[in-house]
Amino acid sequence: MAKTSLKRTLSLWQVTALGLAWNTPMIYFSTFGISYESASGQLLITYVLSFLAILLTGTSYAKLAKKLPLSGSAYTYAKATIHPNAGFLVGWVVLLNYLFAPIIACITFGVFLSAQFPSIPPFVWIGGLLILLTLIAIRGVGASANISALFVAIQLLFIGGFGALLLFNLIQNGSTLPFTQTFADPILSIDNPVHALFMGTSVVVFSFLGFDTITTLSEETKNPEKTIPRAIYMILFIVGGFHLSSSFFIQSSFPSLSFLNLDAAALEMMATVGGPILQGIFILVLTMAIFTQGLASITAVSRLLFAMGRDNLLPERLFSYIHPTYNTPVFNILLSSTLSLTAIFLSVDTAMRFVNFGALTSFFFVNLCVISLAYKQKENVPFFKSYFVPAIAALIMMSLVSFLDLVTLTVGLIWMTLGCLYLLYLTKAFRHPLARWQPGKHSERTIV
Repeated sequence: MAKTSLKRTLSLWQVTALGLAWNTPMIYFSTFGISYESASGQLLITYVLSFLAILLTGTSYAKLAKKLPLSGSAYTYAKATIHPNAGFLVGWVVLLNYLFAPIIACITFGVFLSAQFPSIPPFVWIGGLLILLTLIAIRGVGASANISALFVAIQLLFIGGFGALLLFNLIQNGSTLPFTQTFADPILSIDNPVHALFMGTSVVVFSFLGFDTITTLSEETKNPEKTIPRAIYMILFIVGGFHLSSSFFIQSSFPSLSFLNLDAAALEMMATVGGPILQGIFILVLTMAIFTQGLASITAVSRLLFAMGRDNLLPERLFSYIHPTYNTPVFNILLSSTLSLTAIFLSVDTAMRFVNFGALTSFFFVNLCVISLAYKQKENVPFFKSYFVPAIAALIMMSLVSFLDLVTLTVGLIWMTLGCLYLLYLTKAFRHPLARWQPGKHSERTIV
């Protein structure tokens, strides 16, 4: 098979834009009803807990991205630091996360546009979105990054404007309450027991996912050892700042809420806050947001499939194929787009929980990778950063997984079991080991 040359084209801002696009700051609103119900209205505290948990794991991703600037994300890290078999199983779990990400984009796109235009069924919106996403993704990641940067900026402007509107309303309507009571209630009023807060956190954490996908672009990024870690922290703090401030102002403005349609709850809230005008602007911005989320999601899953195909863990002829003109993994893009058609039959809540299972489980292993890497380096490494912090982060990730509902855990364990069986097939019951990772082995070929 012909090999294409390595093309590092992505800058810090482009990588950050792609990460924010996958995360989608507006995901806060597109999944608002489910998050609100899962948190029992205690949005701020559950978002604070989620942010702190993800920040610890983000530190582990940044450390590994600096040491191993290769595509594949958690799959590559586990393969290089623990064992090839562990790498395969982690990659298999990450697939569950990455495959469902574009599905969520399609579901929310269909739900909100159908709520706004009831005469058009959701499957029409879903099909149209997938055709557009596929065509753009095939053209290359550079185009994806530039489109994402513009749409992400529009999202952040909308969220900032919405927060300012809520603050203005609070100031206008809060004269009957002491100032400290109006703004301290969301912080001090924690009515739910601890286990309920963690159950809410295990769902709300979905809003922070996405920063990890930029590690799949390491081989397409300029100076990835510095660029990828910086982008990880930028994404986390930008997203964290907007999500926490949104939670604070919403909880201050609406101590209790109820919705007619949980999946489109944010649309109802926009009508309450700003009437039809704000509702229309919200739909427009959300459409852009979901578009960029879907584009970044298909980009990420196609790169993970490429990395696994390149290592012959999936049929190499198909999954490592790169289009000679566009330098993109066309087969992987078409496959992920086709699978995303299942959005027609799934709910947002169901897809979210499967993504959370895959993400939280892979985050657990990424933290273990940091510990394994420190141990294998056999040199003086800071105990706190290299052992204590990732160990705490790993325990938090597993505790959040344990708070997911029984159906999600069952499906997740079935998926992992299938992965174990496939690993047995690949290794002939462990008689033939998978190829070990070697530095520089894949530097000859990548994608753009």
